[in-house]
Amino acid sequence: MKQPSDDDQAPAGPVPTMFEAIVRLITVSATYNRGTVTIAPHILYTRHGEMYVDAVTIERDGKPPKEVKIGTFKLDGLKDVKLMGKSFAPSALFVPSDEKYAGNSLMAVELR
Repeated sequence: MKQPSDDDQAPAGPVPTMFEAIVRLITVSATYNRGTVTIAPHILYTRHGEMYVDAVTIERDGKPPKEVKIGTFKLDGLKDVKLMGKSFAPSALFVPSDEKYAGNSLMAVELR
């Protein structure tokens, strides 16, 4: 009889995946607007009853973005969310004190 492993018991889906990515500072891949993105999620928060993640886009359809910036992704719009295993450093562009996060933040990277 097979013994359950940590992988068998780990929660699945975009929310727990984003929590893990933020805590462990690991990039995530997903399908967004029919394209593939690799992102470095910095904060998961709610707005108007919906969940959003603000993240730095590392790649879009296999290519780096023209400029580095923090983008907002509606969590419902991200499909096939997977941890990539590549670590990232929190971006200096991320401002955790931004008023849009006040009282709405679920999980955020820790700035050092």
